[in-house]
Amino acid sequence: LLRVFSFLQLIGLKYNYIWVSISLIGGVLISLVCLRQTDLKALIAYSSVAHMGIVLGGLMTLSYWGLSGSYTLMIGHGLCSSGLFCLANITYERLGSRSLLINKGLLNFMPSMTLWWFLLSVCNMAAPPSLNLLGEISLLNSIVSWSWLTMISLSFLSFFSAAYTLYLYAYSQHGKIFSGVYSFSGGNIREYFLLFLHWFPLNLLILKSEVCLFWI
Repeated sequence: LLRVFSFLQLIGLKYNYIWVSISLIGGVLISLVCLRQTDLKALIAYSSVAHMGIVLGGLMTLSYWGLSGSYTLMIGHGLCSSGLFCLANITYERLGSRSLLINKGLLNFMPSMTLWWFLLSVCNMAAPPSLNLLGEISLLNSIVSWSWLTMISLSFLSFFSAAYTLYLYAYSQHGKIFSGVYSFSGGNIREYFLLFLHWFPLNLLILKSEVCLFWI
């Protein structure tokens, strides 16, 4: 979309309200789908779709805030979502299942991994000082200034985004351990380093936010 942005400008002035409406309403509906997921990877994948809804909405406002916010959130969510997928795969390698019905009580299994689940989950909720927060503030600014009616969808989108991320974290880390699990191995240095390389730039790049916000 950024590549063909020059082609979108003329037609966008006439039809952009359609794309903004579809993206925001679609983001809310996908957030509700996330709250019903029992598959770890599906939940993380659907959360990416919900985030891209707000990215598309901000991009279609044709404003500077929307453009830079979309760019920033795509970088931030790329790091955050990739880290969560990595954690889901680490868990899958140990337990042989992606179901939240089996992946419960992981705090008792791999306490050190629970820290990474927490750090990446709060980044997914756009907690400071992550790039997601910078991107979402810019996008909220651009979309609300485009039309104040979008505040309704945006408020639902923000609320459900926090709700399904808390659902993912709380349901997987707490609760009773699945009785069929009889052995496990803790994380190794390679996995911790891989997760660190997702989380560190996600929170450090906000110090160099002009790279994202002033890329034009």
